Amino acid sequence: MKYRTLKMSVVAVSCSLAFSVSAESTLFTNVNVFDGKKDELLKNYQVLVVDNKISKVSSEAISVQDATVIDGKGMTLMPGLIEGHGHLQMNGTSLPDIENNRNWEELAARSAARAKSALMSGFTTWRDAGGMGAGLKKTIDSGELVGPRIYPSGAFIGPTGSHADFRNFTTPNETFYGHNSSGGRLGMSCTADSIGDIKACARQNYMQGATQIKLMSSGGVASSFDPWQLNAYSLEELQAAVEVANAYGSYAMSHAYSKVSLLRNLEAGVKTLEHAFMFDKDVYRAMKKNDAYMTTNMTAFSPYLGEIEAINSNPASARKAKTAQAAFGDYIDNVNKYQPKLGFHVDCVGGVAACEQQADHSIYLSGKFFGNHYTLISMTSVNGEIVKLAGEVLDPYFEGKLGVVEEGAYADLLLVDGNPLEDLTVIGANEKWFDAPKRDGIEPMKIIMKDGVIYKNTL
Repeated sequence: MKYRTLKMSVVAVSCSLAFSVSAESTLFTNVNVFDGKKDELLKNYQVLVVDNKISKVSSEAISVQDATVIDGKGMTLMPGLIEGHGHLQMNGTSLPDIENNRNWEELAARSAARAKSALMSGFTTWRDAGGMGAGLKKTIDSGELVGPRIYPSGAFIGPTGSHADFRNFTTPNETFYGHNSSGGRLGMSCTADSIGDIKACARQNYMQGATQIKLMSSGGVASSFDPWQLNAYSLEELQAAVEVANAYGSYAMSHAYSKVSLLRNLEAGVKTLEHAFMFDKDVYRAMKKNDAYMTTNMTAFSPYLGEIEAINSNPASARKAKTAQAAFGDYIDNVNKYQPKLGFHVDCVGGVAACEQQADHSIYLSGKFFGNHYTLISMTSVNGEIVKLAGEVLDPYFEGKLGVVEEGAYADLLLVDGNPLEDLTVIGANEKWFDAPKRDGIEPMKIIMKDGVIYKNTL
């Protein structure tokens, strides 16, 4: 259930922690705070939310008039979760299914269901990594639908035969004959085989509301025609995309598997590496030099990977998944050794239940491989930094930070029954994947607040 009252203003009446409030305000008392950064909880704190921002975070009592007071009962107040690389509109069972069997209205309806599920799973912000424009974002922001804040990337940008190519084997080439695929016609993908086309696709995405652009510079697993080892774009082509992103004060994110592709993207000025499975010492040094980030889908390291319908329904994808897992064996050790700026991502293609299961299992795997604190900051403050790379001009939520419990940050908050630094199940972590039962929300997640509005309260 969503709770909303009139929004006004707040005035501090003294230098003490006494407030006279004339705005919608919520005071959380008796909470332990995970602030999105520290590896320990702030014990017995109070947090004041005024309108849609965090106004005060204090170990001392906050005296407020006319505020809704929520006794946290010693539970943990933490930032809302941030999905660093998701696909709300990629909601068929596989890429061929999306291309051949789902029309625009079904994809749109399913994306609305996915958005509501994401918010009710604690994801208050979502960086959509391709396949969707700004329509769903604008509808959520207007209050017509329930869902997270969305940073859309628009259409995937990639060359013929790349991970962005959704065509069937017999569909005419889109560089020569225009958008013949459903993905192309619906603005989910944009085939770009030249520097001019790359710039045109990027500019088209920004025109339609993208906050960043998504490049397909490596091959992938879930697609049909591209070996994952493919280095699909040259340095000059990547630089062309980055040039357009920079012109908008924004940035480029790039799907990249191989070491060659990772280093090439960093040289070109790409700011976030997506997947980055061949991460090693050389890539880490280049990331440090360029102040870059990466996000990785941890389910790539799950023994259940081959059971994903998007992979096992496509023989080409099933073969690629086996060779990919064998080649990425050093990734986890290298991440633990070098500790790059890593953002959490699920990268689910599918419907509500399948993506809830995948998200929960992804949280579990990240905790297992990297520890709870590294996982939590990847889901909060690090992803909060990543979405802000959109820049002051294009950032739709430019007035405050995301992914932290700090004064002045957006009031995107979760109250969970337990300590996530010790137990990630309080935010949904599940050792099971496909054999996990379907769920209706996450029981230990008692309160979900986005933009100062409570969407769930089961205290």
